[in-house]
Order: sequence, then C-alpha cells, then structure tokens
Amino acid sequence: MPAAYAAKKLPVLFLYNVEPDWSPLETEEALACNLRMVDALRRAGHPVRRAELNHDALERLLDRRASAEHIVFNQCESLPGIPYSEHLVVTLLEQAGFAYTGSPPDTIRLAGDKAETKRLLEMHGIPTPAWQVFDDDASGDWNLFPAIVKTTREHCSLGLNAQSVVRDHRELRARIAYIRANFHQPALVEDFIDGREFHVALWGNGVPAVLPVVEMDFSAFGDLRDRLCTYDAKFIPESNHYQAIESRIPAPLTEGQRHRLEHICRETYRVFGCRDYARLDIRMRGDDFLVLDVNPNADLDSEASIAAAAEQSGIGYPELLSSLVRLAAERHPLYAADA
Repeated sequence: MPAAYAAKKLPVLFLYNVEPDWSPLETEEALACNLRMVDALRRAGHPVRRAELNHDALERLLDRRASAEHIVFNQCESLPGIPYSEHLVVTLLEQAGFAYTGSPPDTIRLAGDKAETKRLLEMHGIPTPAWQVFDDDASGDWNLFPAIVKTTREHCSLGLNAQSVVRDHRELRARIAYIRANFHQPALVEDFIDGREFHVALWGNGVPAVLPVVEMDFSAFGDLRDRLCTYDAKFIPESNHYQAIESRIPAPLTEGQRHRLEHICRETYRVFGCRDYARLDIRMRGDDFLVLDVNPNADLDSEASIAAAAEQSGIGYPELLSSLVRLAAERHPLYAADA
C-alpha cells in the first residue's frame, strides 16, 4: 500500500454497469453504493466522471483519446447482455489503453470459476477444503459430510443458504439438482468447515499489505447450516443473517496464527496475480487455515469488510479509494512518475 495519501488529484472515470436481471431493489442499492464511492472520491479531491457501461459507452471506450487523461475506477461486473464477462470488461479497457483499478483479465477470469480456483490452490499447495464438481445428480463417490454445495460460476454468495449445507447423500443429490436446475451450471461440493470464518483484505502490489483481519461471528446461530455468509447476510439489511452476524475486527488471533494467515493470504494473492486489492475468505479447522474463495475485485462499499478493515488501520474511506486510484495511476504513462 502506498505510504502517503495522494497529493496529486488524478481525474477519474467511474465505470459501472447495471445488470438487466437485477431486481429494482438491487439496482437501487447498487446505484446508491456507486454514488457513495463517487462522493468519497470527490471528497478526496478527484475530479470524477460517471459512466454506465452500455452499448453506447462501449463505442466511446474504444476511442483511445478517452484513455489519455482518466484513470478508470472499475466497478463493472459484466458487458451488456453477456453473463460471466467481467474479465472481458478489463480486456476492453486494456485494448483501449486505459489504466484501471483492480486485477487484470486472467486473474478475474480464473477467480470467476470456482473449480479453476480450487485447482490452482491445490497446485500450489495452498490449503483449501476437499472438493468435487458434479455436472449430474450422481453423488455416490462423495463421502464427506456435512458438505456444502455451491455454484461454480456465481458470485456474491448467490445460491448459498441453509439448504446448501447437506448431511447425507439424499440431501446432496437434491441440492446438486437444485443448482443445475436453477443456475444451469455444475455444482461445486466441498467439505463443510464448521469453524471460524475470516475475511482478509490485501492491497498493494509487490508485497501487499494485509489489513486487520475481519471475523464473521456466527454465535447467534445454533444450527451449523445457518453459519454462512449468504447473499442475504451481505446485501439484505432486513434479513435475519444480515442483522445477526457480527463482525469482529481485528479478529482475536495469536501472533503465530496471524503470521501464518498473512503468509497464506499473500501467497494466494501472488499465485492468482491479484492487483491493487483483493479479499480472501478463509475458514479455520482446529489450528489450520483453509482458503474458501478469492475475490480479486472485491466489494468496496463503505459498509463492506475492506472499508471496515481500512478504517481499523486509520485509513478513511476517501483515502482508501484514492489510494486505489494511485495504484492504477502507476500504470498510466502520463501519471506514473507522480502517482
């Protein structure tokens, strides 16, 4: 992470998208989040221009003259009408010559596929729960219970709820069938780790800084199937999960545990080629940390865990976002010397 707050106020193009299948409430909340971020960037002194990524904007983006001045603050999840295309957004930005916040295309593509994520973790000896992908309902060769059944391609915990945790083959087959019928993709089955969960934010390039670790406190739930960070827990304020799950920051860890956790997280960040910032989701079994998920362009809302971790470090929200702009500016030919 850069040591000092940005003195040079770099011009920002805040790029976002609106998914056509979002509900009106989801769209409203996403736009409100974007406005909070734009306001914070302006309070940090950046001139900010907002642009929704739609077909008209795509045409303008391909005009290289637009990339000569602005740093793109990238908050896009897909190209218009193309599912699972977040990596294509940054591919286009690179082709148009933009410097932009966040990770490059290969990192985003890889992290967007949970099966590929698991393979890379195992290839590099990074601990992760046992897993298997099922593209049909046959589950006879899985014998670790309780297990958790996830989508392979969705993010934001879509498809994850109490029924995702299964205790026997009957429940497992039913949940695999649910994922395939409702999300039209294979199911990822994992050994369910009923232990402490941590969200670990990293930022910077080279050797990234690890922000104070955030622990999800599930103590309000007696049933292990409820001890999950579901979609509701993240985005639905009136839901029981949103209200009952507390965040403990910094997470109570021994010095040895913290050092081991930071080492695992930095190694994962490096292996995946994360850039500028990321969040890792980790569970603990006994004294061992296991990587659940890698989020290279993680949620930057003012109420999300990255912002909370930064605040715990004494870094306010405007400074957090401005620092990400500075990291991107290091890759811009006009601003690199001053970023």
